[in-house]
Amino acid sequence: MKKILPYLPERHSRPRQAGLTMVMDKGLSIREAEDLMSVGGEYTDLVKLGFGTSLITPDVERKIEIYRKAGAIPYLGGTLFEAFIIRDMFAEFIELLDGYGIEMVEVSDGSFDIDHKKKLEYISILAKRGKVISEVGSKKKEVVYKPEQWVEMMKSELGAGSVKVIAEARESGTTGIYNEDGSINNEIIDAISKHVKLENVIWEAPLKSQQAWFIKHFGANVNLGNIAPDEIISLEALRLGLRGDTFFQFLPAELKDQ
Repeated sequence: MKKILPYLPERHSRPRQAGLTMVMDKGLSIREAEDLMSVGGEYTDLVKLGFGTSLITPDVERKIEIYRKAGAIPYLGGTLFEAFIIRDMFAEFIELLDGYGIEMVEVSDGSFDIDHKKKLEYISILAKRGKVISEVGSKKKEVVYKPEQWVEMMKSELGAGSVKVIAEARESGTTGIYNEDGSINNEIIDAISKHVKLENVIWEAPLKSQQAWFIKHFGANVNLGNIAPDEIISLEALRLGLRGDTFFQFLPAELKDQ
């Protein structure tokens, strides 16, 4: 379709630094992972093995290899990192990563509070081992950061060695950068987008309305995360203006006025 239709936005090819799609795997089977990559592999950049599922998913090593062979980067959910840290098992966490052959690691503090200076230390140490993406924002609705705090934390984590920072929203899309009803928290997102390079931010956007909003405001090559496995193709259609929500987004004025 991209070669047939004019006025479709240009999408970067993999490995890309912008326009990333991060898919959330919450316990797919081997067959489901194979099917997922056979259909959506071209459009998937990162696959997060959500929260602590990698510890209890059967044959997870094989599934990791399926994603890797398809050109996607698999990594373990940040909640698992936190589960090791709260037990004072950082060295064991690194051993787990090495055992799985996982290069990329997510550092987060959404489930329990880690002193931010200590979080920066973890990022710095892990950045010497491989790629780090860090998550900013709490999973707890009662923990609310001011816009300037979001910006400060993101900048400091990128400075410590993170290659991308994730704007927290949970898989429900009802906290962090969103309001409880899933609507956009404009004040927070405006502050982040003005002070942090967009290519360095992955916006968690599990809901279609959220995905469409980011594409309309930041373009087809905005980084989006926490995408459900069965919505990879749907999201790519949104990115290209091949879905009603973004249908007119990339068309020239003369076609929009018809």
